Amino acid sequence: MPAPALADLSPMLLTERKTIPTTGDWLYEIKYDGYRLLAATGDPQLRSRNGHVATRWFPEIAEAMATLAPGCVLDGEVCVLDELGRPDFDRLHRRAARRGRPAGSDPVAYSVFDVLVLDGQDIRDQQVEDRKAALREVLDCCASVLLYVQDVDDGHGLYQHALALGLEGIVGKRLGSAYQCGKRSPDWVKVKRPGAVPAERFKR
Repeated sequence: MPAPALADLSPMLLTERKTIPTTGDWLYEIKYDGYRLLAATGDPQLRSRNGHVATRWFPEIAEAMATLAPGCVLDGEVCVLDELGRPDFDRLHRRAARRGRPAGSDPVAYSVFDVLVLDGQDIRDQQVEDRKAALREVLDCCASVLLYVQDVDDGHGLYQHALALGLEGIVGKRLGSAYQCGKRSPDWVKVKRPGAVPAERFKR
């Protein structure tokens, strides 16, 4: 199926749960605490969850996206990472407020977990595990800026890891699920660490 324009796409949303799923087959990822962006390769474009054009906000991400094969749209979180690789939202918020990358700004990374368009073809109906495999092939450069979000099948173990590091939580994605733009689906769930700061703490 021919791909829609980036402006016509919106991120799939998460359903919050208190516990890790106990039925069905899932893959699990760390929940990165950042700004959700969709990003297009080729002539690079970045768009926020609310539809704002963010290409000039994070020039190092746009530059890295320009080196990838054209005709792809990726989904992920822009983050500022500390020395242990943990997202620091306060530092990200300060960086984003300055727009661009003034001297002395914190560098950002784009933690990418999905691909919606591949080689100019809409692949949102493909299974999440197949999209993840395709994404790994796409992200073949710029490892310091474009980070592939690894998935595991042990949700309980990953959650304990998130607790130990003080991360926001984890995300579970049902195997076989499609990407549903703009929808809050039970196929994508988030389980937050108790006491994690709510995402609404700043207007993004």
